Amino acid sequence: MEQRLQQTGDEDEGAVLRFVERFALDLANAGVPRMAARVFVGILVAESGNRTAAELADLLGVSPAAVSGAVRYLEQVRLVAREREPGQRRDHFVVRDDMWYETLTNRDEQLGRLMRTLEEGVRAVGEETRAGARLEDTRSFFEFFSREIPLLMQKWRALQDERS
Repeated sequence: MEQRLQQTGDEDEGAVLRFVERFALDLANAGVPRMAARVFVGILVAESGNRTAAELADLLGVSPAAVSGAVRYLEQVRLVAREREPGQRRDHFVVRDDMWYETLTNRDEQLGRLMRTLEEGVRAVGEETRAGARLEDTRSFFEFFSREIPLLMQKWRALQDERS
């Protein structure tokens, strides 16, 4: 068990494991698949910010196959990256320091696709219908969100610069 959390620098393994499960549950309740959430938090608590699939499987008490599926999801949403040291055979899964920034700023394409599809929906059901009004309200929200994200990210970068 000592080896499982060796990278965290935390002496209270039980507290760290409870945190992993608790934060993973919070993420799952926010829509992240449960195993992906557990794997993500398992990497997040590693002092180095990275773990191998074997380390994650050991930490979480799951199979390497479960870790593999979770990592695929996390790579798709850009919360983790896969890296390999030269000469090594094992992949390391890494959380980047700016993962939340990258995750949010790379949503432009998805938001654009959502807005275009919603425009089609408004035309399909009719602009003057209640359904059309709901769809247009949703499209307007995404449009607002896509305009505001860059401003929020600028503020975040400024705050990060102040901290440095």
